Amino acid sequence: MQIFKWNKIGVSNVAGAVSLLAGLILWAATLPSIRRKAFELFFYTHYLYIVFVIFFVFHVGFSNSCIVLPGFYLFMIDRYLRFLQSQQKVRLVSARVLPCETVELNFAKNIGLCYAPTSTIFINVPSISKLQWHPFTISSCSDTDSDTLSIVIKSSGTWSNTLYQKLSSSIPISHLDVSVEGPYGPASTFYSRHELLVLVSGGSGITPFISIIRSLIFKANTEGSKTPRVLLVCAFKKSIDLTTIDLILPVSATCTAFDISRLQLQIEAYVTREKQPDMNDKKLIQTLWFKPNALDEPVSAVLGQNSWLYLSIIISSSFMLFLLLIAILTRYYIYPIDHNTDMIYPYFSRSSLSMLFICISIAFVATSAFLWNKKQNKDLGQIKNIYTSNSSTSPGSGYYNADRELGSLPLQSLVQTAKVHYGERPNIKKILSGCNGSSIGVLVSGPRKMRHEVASLCTSCSTDDLHFESLSFSW
Repeated sequence: MQIFKWNKIGVSNVAGAVSLLAGLILWAATLPSIRRKAFELFFYTHYLYIVFVIFFVFHVGFSNSCIVLPGFYLFMIDRYLRFLQSQQKVRLVSARVLPCETVELNFAKNIGLCYAPTSTIFINVPSISKLQWHPFTISSCSDTDSDTLSIVIKSSGTWSNTLYQKLSSSIPISHLDVSVEGPYGPASTFYSRHELLVLVSGGSGITPFISIIRSLIFKANTEGSKTPRVLLVCAFKKSIDLTTIDLILPVSATCTAFDISRLQLQIEAYVTREKQPDMNDKKLIQTLWFKPNALDEPVSAVLGQNSWLYLSIIISSSFMLFLLLIAILTRYYIYPIDHNTDMIYPYFSRSSLSMLFICISIAFVATSAFLWNKKQNKDLGQIKNIYTSNSSTSPGSGYYNADRELGSLPLQSLVQTAKVHYGERPNIKKILSGCNGSSIGVLVSGPRKMRHEVASLCTSCSTDDLHFESLSFSW
């Protein structure tokens, strides 16, 4: 049969069949019924893109496949840089364990690392799974938290539940290996230009709003900065989930740059499945401090502060190196065979060598840039010693050099200042109608039904003062 033929010259049918099969499997795994109910299957199936691209090149030849080369070339550079970053173990400084089966992880970060609110980061915990990488929204602000990066993880699956059990266990944990990729996020935000911000969240959807509020607190504490008023409307299933609100205050909230009273913040919390507070709940937040490891690194940008400059150098230099290698191969190896003998150089071999040279060029240039940036990073040594220096300089005060410290904080501060409504859901229409301002930004993060409800209310209003944006966690 023609489909099983692999021609040395021209189109290879069997290679096209293999590429098509891999593509069909990729497409089938993206169906909502598979992607949402079997995310691991969806995630690992997409590594078949390697098979799809390689056999596509074998099918049509390298010259004809150059139509997709620019996009895939940039993807390969990005993927390899992420691989280099993921090989480093980052320093986990502390963890806050909430009674609502939620944890906040606090990592040491390079002072030069800046990111916008609502950015995300991928993390991997080898002791749970060496292959699983999970994305989480960053809850810290690079301005107020100059040397730490925080994420909030809600126990809602096998991986996150295992992590929570590890951290909440009575067996001491002195150190936890973690690798990261990122952070990734918007280059800028629009939140400060509004007169009023209405933040509507459901459950763990409050996480991106924590970073936004921290960023606005920093601006409010900066002389001459004007910040909008903030109305946080958060809905939870149980009263024990209210402890998540206290994560707005970072572990190092004692710093003078974090005076939350300077921000006009109003919190309206709704507990939907309880008519009154459950006094039997253990409303304590446990804080764990981990022993530092000399081999751990702070979280930093893979190419440092001059990432765009380094990235442009990597793209141009690696491509020129690839062209040089192809020119040498063609002139001194392929050309003599094609013109001095009766045989024609096989398309399969030509395509294989071309793809090999692309990989070699990218790996050589990107690795060189990564190692050079790492060597030139002067802040690295400073950050390394932050959590091993004199204990008087740290909020842990004497616990950074210990194997583990377990402290408890009562349910207080922001939870006590919030207005809590039991046994009801937020009336978004009533809340928005009571908001005054020439420019009102409405941000919603939570279940799909909540996002659609808020979106329909904003679009149905006759006024142009409402500016809607949705933050989704769907993958």
